[in-house]
Amino acid sequence: MPQQPPLAVSSWSLHRALGLAWYNRPDNDVEPKAEETWGKGSMTLLEFPAAVASLGIDRVEICSFHIRTRNPAYLGELSAALAASGVTLQTLLIEYGDISNPETAERDLAWIERWIDTAAILGAEKARVIAGKSKPTQEALALSAAGLSRLGRHGASRGVEIVTENWFDLLATPADVDALFRQIDGPVGLNGDFGNWDGPTKYADLRAIFPRAVCCHAKGDFSSGALDDADYGACLDAATEAGFHGPYTLIYDGPDPDELGHLAIERDFIRGRFA
Repeated sequence: MPQQPPLAVSSWSLHRALGLAWYNRPDNDVEPKAEETWGKGSMTLLEFPAAVASLGIDRVEICSFHIRTRNPAYLGELSAALAASGVTLQTLLIEYGDISNPETAERDLAWIERWIDTAAILGAEKARVIAGKSKPTQEALALSAAGLSRLGRHGASRGVEIVTENWFDLLATPADVDALFRQIDGPVGLNGDFGNWDGPTKYADLRAIFPRAVCCHAKGDFSSGALDDADYGACLDAATEAGFHGPYTLIYDGPDPDELGHLAIERDFIRGRFA
């Protein structure tokens, strides 16, 4: 009988409830002001762990733009909120940077390293970084691999596992993912993401990349209003068939504003699948 996999929830899945965002980026590495990107919000990030715990889930991922400041006092409050809810910070999602662009790579690597340091302060198990946004030329893949190797070592020295994912043009195919990872010299893992693959080869592509995956963004398709059960089940089957046994992070990005309710649908589907 299959074992129940660990589940997590990303702060992105509650971006409407959180509302505000703080856009610290490599080209804008300042103390940012709050922006009402998704409205004023109905909860703060300090309340996010308790909201996840109410779903019976004890792991979270946090997007870097949901962290309003890296002031030590605030990071202490966030760590305390996680601890009070019995919730583990699985991954800090570092949302910016392009280490495949020779014009920005060094600046962006240094910026990402500072965010990895923040992940360590918060006690995160992992930090997800972007492999790059360039087209997958040999030069871009080699530059990304060198940067990821450096970031992997930086994270390891601080007790944070570095992962990347098939996001943006650099990793558009399983062959590109393989070409990148064969060049990485350092402790870097892969985050598989159901939502980053589509088309007629979607499930074959997932089966091809998931042998490398250590974690997964389990994004359900709610574009029709209801969860596409057939697609979600096929994605889970592809990961399982590839030997994946890591945590599934629930990602909700559908049109209905009831984010917690739809996360519960994903939670129940996965738990039922592995019952």
